[in-house]
Amino acid sequence: MDPLISRRVMEFLQEDLGSGDITTDAVIERDAYAEARIICREDAVVSGVEEAISIFNLLKCSVNDLVKEGDTVEAGNTILKVNGNARSILKGERTALNILGRMSGVATETKRLVEEAIRGNPKIRVAATRKTLPGFRLFDKKAVYSGGGDTHRFRLDDAVLIKDNHIKIAGSAAKAVQLAKKRVSFTKKIEVEASSYDEALEAVEAGADIVMLDNMNPQEVSRVVKALEERRIRDRVFLEASGKISVENVKRYSEAGVDAVSSGGITHSAKSIDFSLEIIGKKEVG
Repeated sequence: MDPLISRRVMEFLQEDLGSGDITTDAVIERDAYAEARIICREDAVVSGVEEAISIFNLLKCSVNDLVKEGDTVEAGNTILKVNGNARSILKGERTALNILGRMSGVATETKRLVEEAIRGNPKIRVAATRKTLPGFRLFDKKAVYSGGGDTHRFRLDDAVLIKDNHIKIAGSAAKAVQLAKKRVSFTKKIEVEASSYDEALEAVEAGADIVMLDNMNPQEVSRVVKALEERRIRDRVFLEASGKISVENVKRYSEAGVDAVSSGGITHSAKSIDFSLEIIGKKEVG
């Protein structure tokens, strides 16, 4: 596991434990041993398996994974079996379930969007945005990938993305692109968020590597694509559609001719999947 992810998982566990689980320590004997299983209560794409295992391993429990990251499961499936000190299992329960629920929700929503998008264009890419839960971005992005999506930028230093406020301050999309080309390493892609037909063409003519067609409807997107084709400059640029992309409309955007669609909703609005931990066996040790 990535060292940063391992550190974050430990922080999540410490956040929940505080100075100790006073309930568990009061009612469960120190030497009680238990076996538990974690059940997925909904049809879902499972994500967060490695993180859940890490939590129980930190608590000196052994874990048997019955599914892998990105697997699709039906409601009622057992995904993990945990063996170890009963107190330890209960102390890790909520943190593990929270991570599994959140990540699986993102992965499941991503998979739904991907499946609908490829009905319009089998080569389309479905991407996330930076609209993630603060402190949880690595996990949200991993869940997007597990659901078949593209992670887009992780951080502000990954690529240049010139947005509306950058353009307002710089003066124009073309000027912003020129400044970026002058001041940023050639190894970094330059993307421009275009909110109109004219701005999109301006960004392409200025040499942007990627143009995001922001909050345009499918008809407006198609108009931009056709204009670029007529000017024989469509192959110069990677086109991304973004803004209010949903399962209901993503197929129309795919058919409009873009290379990718991006959605903040797959991370900021994904419904958590219901998981539960059940004790299935216990005994006293010693």
